[in-house]
Amino acid sequence: MADGEEPDESQKTEDPTPKKLEEARKKGQVALSREVNNWVMLLAATIFMLTVSPIMMDHLFQFLALFIEKPHEFYAGPTSVGIVLEEGFFQVMKALALPFGIFLVAAIIGPLLQVGPLFAPEVLVPKLEKISIQKGIKRIFSMRALVEFAKGIAKLVIVALVATLAVYPFYYGIEHVIDLPIPYFLDEVMGLLGRVLISIMVVLFVVAMLDYLYQRNDHHKKMRMTKQEVKDEYKTTEGDPQVKARLRQLRMEKAGARMMQNVPQADVVITNPTHYAIALKYDPDESPAPLCVAKGMNETAQRIKEIAKEHKIVIQEDKPLARALYAAVEVDEMIPFEHFAAVAKIISYVFQRKGKSM
Repeated sequence: MADGEEPDESQKTEDPTPKKLEEARKKGQVALSREVNNWVMLLAATIFMLTVSPIMMDHLFQFLALFIEKPHEFYAGPTSVGIVLEEGFFQVMKALALPFGIFLVAAIIGPLLQVGPLFAPEVLVPKLEKISIQKGIKRIFSMRALVEFAKGIAKLVIVALVATLAVYPFYYGIEHVIDLPIPYFLDEVMGLLGRVLISIMVVLFVVAMLDYLYQRNDHHKKMRMTKQEVKDEYKTTEGDPQVKARLRQLRMEKAGARMMQNVPQADVVITNPTHYAIALKYDPDESPAPLCVAKGMNETAQRIKEIAKEHKIVIQEDKPLARALYAAVEVDEMIPFEHFAAVAKIISYVFQRKGKSM
């Protein structure tokens, strides 16, 4: 794939990595269903209509009724008209503040339920492509736009059908409301409106859940990656495997070189005799037990024995002990307690040859 060329959708066969999803989230690219937001707003409207609105409207009605019932009591002086209008405006705004606050909270809760807390300032940055006529036309006639249009039509049909079914049982008895006083008539209308809203809300809940699953699946498909993109991301985050292998090799070589520098300080090298070699040093003033200053197998073991011969260090063959020590002790560590007795015999023999005391 050439540099700067967009990968074909058929090549995006790998699931998005957590890093890719996190970067997309920072850009505001998340799975967000408008149907869920609309349903939360409808829920807030239904609760408001059935609980708070009657009390609020009654309070507002009592205040505004004064302008009709007792207009003669209002003084129509140059300054009093402004005061009356100001008071009326204040009462109306105070009544509207509650529904406005409810709908504002609902508008925040909808996205919050889907994607959690999210702050993506990059979405607010102006981009020329957003005002491009060509790209705008492509968005309008894109498959996604057609799907959204079809969903909108289907939702209107569903809402109309549900609303019709909700009010249909009351169709043949509607004439009884003609003789009802206005307050009772309003109660009938509110009850019928509540029935319609609840019915629509139940059906749209199913629609919202289906749309939410569709949006998540669609977002997941958009975030899919090619195999090369996954490899490139791994190299960026974890490092190139070849470079890491080379660095590991260099560290092992440096550690091996330092270990070989410690061999001349050893008192004895225990071998098996061809595959393993463990160089031990014992200084009663420095440690209570012998230390392993170097160990290795095969080529490393042969190198340890060569250095030991060059510096006239005792090489003692003990196959079981050599294998046991190689598996049980690391470089710069004391030998385990269970090997004290076997190692003590060898150290004692070496010290006797050197004329040293343990």
